[in-house]
Amino acid sequence: MIKGVNHRVVEVSDTGSEYFEKIMFFVSPDYASLSESKIREKAGTIAKGASAPPHNKRRRKSLTEILVISFVCLCCVAVGIILGKLG
Repeated sequence: MIKGVNHRVVEVSDTGSEYFEKIMFFVSPDYASLSESKIREKAGTIAKGASAPPHNKRRRKSLTEILVISFVCLCCVAVGIILGKLG
């Protein structure tokens, strides 16, 4: 356990996950008085339960959305051309 000026930090190197190499836990001041073994045990339990990071939730635009956006852009261009010739 690493002791800092304001925080105690626990570093878990054996995460049991292929995604995470190390996990660092900052111990709440309320629990800083617990024994190091208890804090390490709890940190290890949480680290072992760490799952894969979530996939990117970006949604692909549907073909309909792309066609509507293209149509609106085309209309704007047409209006610009018409207004340019009138003015």
